[in-house]
Amino acid sequence: MATAISTDDALRKRTLKKVTWRLVPFLGLLYFINYLDRTNIGFAGPGGMSEDLKLSATAFGIASGVFFIGYLLLEVPSNMALHKFGARRWIARILVSWGIIAALMSFVPSAGWLYTARFVLGIAEAGFFPGIILYLTYWFPKRERAKATALFMLAIPLSTALGSPVSGLIMAHGHEAFFGLAGWRFMFLLEGVPAIILGIICWWFLTDRPREAKWLAADERAWLQRQMDDEEALTASEYHVPAWKSLASGRVWALALVYFGIVYGLYAISFFLPSIISDFKERFNTDFSIVEVGLINAIPFACGALVMWFWARHGDKTGERVWHVAIPTLISAVAIPITTFMNSPFTTMVLVSIFAMGVMCGLATFWPLPTAFLSGAGAAAGVALVNSIGNTAGFFAPYITGFVKTTTGSSNGGMWVIGAAMLMAAIIVIALGALPKKKNGLDVPQG
Repeated sequence: MATAISTDDALRKRTLKKVTWRLVPFLGLLYFINYLDRTNIGFAGPGGMSEDLKLSATAFGIASGVFFIGYLLLEVPSNMALHKFGARRWIARILVSWGIIAALMSFVPSAGWLYTARFVLGIAEAGFFPGIILYLTYWFPKRERAKATALFMLAIPLSTALGSPVSGLIMAHGHEAFFGLAGWRFMFLLEGVPAIILGIICWWFLTDRPREAKWLAADERAWLQRQMDDEEALTASEYHVPAWKSLASGRVWALALVYFGIVYGLYAISFFLPSIISDFKERFNTDFSIVEVGLINAIPFACGALVMWFWARHGDKTGERVWHVAIPTLISAVAIPITTFMNSPFTTMVLVSIFAMGVMCGLATFWPLPTAFLSGAGAAAGVALVNSIGNTAGFFAPYITGFVKTTTGSSNGGMWVIGAAMLMAAIIVIALGALPKKKNGLDVPQG
């Protein structure tokens, strides 16, 4: 008996190790490019775009956030299409279409065209992130899911930690070096191309389901597919949440509000941190070059990348989900308003780094909550709904932050709004607990 258990455990470890190394680095690379293409406008703004297109802080916030309106409109239909047609085809389509549009943004002649391009970019990218979250549920059992999600989502802080200085260098050294394009235009063009290339690679590299994975041994394929089928059947029998019901579920909408609060902090700081650092010149009498702004901007996200993996791993090890989301979210909610009282760039960036670590840890451990009770088409619809509602923060965060800055002449008020949004998220996730009641009416432990 002990030998059988040992053999099964060895098979599990061997199989999941192969799956992790085959899929997660590639998916992380895709998300690296995805997040870079949607947030590089944060560098383009203070890097000359706002001046060239005559954008106020509010107009810049609209340009940053209008992406998420198009994103919201097609998120659920896109994820249902992925569930029906398979991840390989659908993710490839998303990558190629967004890469083309991201590159074409380099030629926008006015604010109106910028709004249009960002809106269409959101439509093109719709379904990518929830599609990957759904895809991971096809390959990783629940007990392994937070670690896999965290590894994938390392792309968020890494895209800023690495992408920030790269974007700064491209703008600094690419200015008028390519057909006379301004540095920010050249950055849009150059950073859009990898998505097109990776989209083509997706068609051959990704595998829809474990049963089709020729890169796994026969016993590994059979074991993993059996595990995933058994888990999906058990989840469906315990909770029975079909697609239509997941879209109307109060719990799904409440989780969407939790995600909204965390994502509000993520996008507010992602879009406006370069501008905040640039404002250090007036606030603290400092002066940083565009490359130095990129390097400083990378610090909080590098810190986030360091801690999120260990936090998610701890969550999987203990099996506890609620407080692994709530604790880092509460820390971020407190840290970001305190930055308004700091009197030096160093102390400000220390608190921003603590804030970023909390955001990253909250994001990494959030997704096991909805996928614990959603399966099949219900998971496709529910995950997409949570992500789409949550990502409306991508519109409101830069718009409100920009509006507050335009109205008051300071970023301080926006920091307090970020703290309030994240406090709301922490309160709701604590109130919800880990799982709903089972279909048979028996209470499930809420830890």
